[in-house]
Amino acid sequence: MKVAFATDDGVRVNAHFGQSPMFAVYNVTRSGSERVGLRRVDGASPEDEAGRIEGRVEAVADCTLIFLMQIGASAAARVTRRQIMPVKVPAGSRIDEQVKRLSEMLQGKPPMWLAKVLLREEALTAEGGSPEK
Repeated sequence: MKVAFATDDGVRVNAHFGQSPMFAVYNVTRSGSERVGLRRVDGASPEDEAGRIEGRVEAVADCTLIFLMQIGASAAARVTRRQIMPVKVPAGSRIDEQVKRLSEMLQGKPPMWLAKVLLREEALTAEGGSPEK
């Protein structure tokens, strides 16, 4: 599954969704992970909140999870409508540690929130859709 991390340095989860200048994207599976890349977000006008949020939603549209420090209610509604689950983590959490932790969860018995995400991906695959969105 593709997973995004709100970041301003590519190393730590240290950005609010609506203000994140970029997203580090990884492909995470039971057997490991690989970094797909850094997706920079064009700076929309600070007054144009809807445009700012929509640009960020589009940047992570193919992801299943997004790890971040904070997310506003309207942004959370937009990402969840796109079947992306926001996951809040402590400010400054290292991305590599979050990726490792997620991969380890996939190997064992995942928590309920992650099990639901996996079931949704399996259903997409069974219907002929792409689990990569």
